[in-house]
Amino acid sequence: MTSKKINTYNESSLHNTLKLLYAENSKGKTEIEENGYIYDIITGDSNVIEIQTKNLSKLLPKIMATLDKGKKITVVHPLVVTKRIVLYSKDGKLISNRKSPKKKSIYDLFEELTGIYPVLLNENFTLEVLEISLIEERIKTEEAVNSKNKGRRFKKNWIKINKRLDEIINTKIFRKKSDYLELLPKSLPEIFCAKNLEECLKNKNYPQNAYKNAHLILWVLSRMDLIELSEKPEDIPKTRAKYYRIK
Repeated sequence: MTSKKINTYNESSLHNTLKLLYAENSKGKTEIEENGYIYDIITGDSNVIEIQTKNLSKLLPKIMATLDKGKKITVVHPLVVTKRIVLYSKDGKLISNRKSPKKKSIYDLFEELTGIYPVLLNENFTLEVLEISLIEERIKTEEAVNSKNKGRRFKKNWIKINKRLDEIINTKIFRKKSDYLELLPKSLPEIFCAKNLEECLKNKNYPQNAYKNAHLILWVLSRMDLIELSEKPEDIPKTRAKYYRIK
């Protein structure tokens, strides 16, 4: 997927842009109904691609039904690592164009994995994570309003009108055990707890807020049966912390 192709579609929404890109690359067809579901893409070799920008757990029933039919399914999940916010007036004039201070990293993925961990290691399942830069378009309103889905805790004086793909920075494929385990720091002790993982992820070689996901990482990996509970090391004082080892 080249920048040229992205530029071809960059006036459409994030989801639609990715759907068109993956349909073209897989020689597939979009919005195909099969087995009681409408799939984003059925590829040229009859496999499934689903584009899901958030709430991966909502896809679990569809994923499991697809796997039960013996089909291969790839879930494409864009992870926004940088974002620009473009604000327009009601008549379309540009008011501001600024970079958002909020950043995500591959370690924020684990929040999404809590809802689909039962299928992550299925031989016919692939998770493709795209680290992307995003352009979020907003329109300024005369007074504070709620969002379109009524999900705001506090009203704001703008509404979001679109999210556009700016660039695919990196692609990470998750298919087998080692793909997930390689996210654990090499410096992690053989027997470790969440605090050990936090300290290792605070290293400058890792994303700034990666350590905040330490408990989630261990929760997901343990339910994937990739790590197991272990006796704490003898040189560690009495503690209530749970200790693990790679299985």
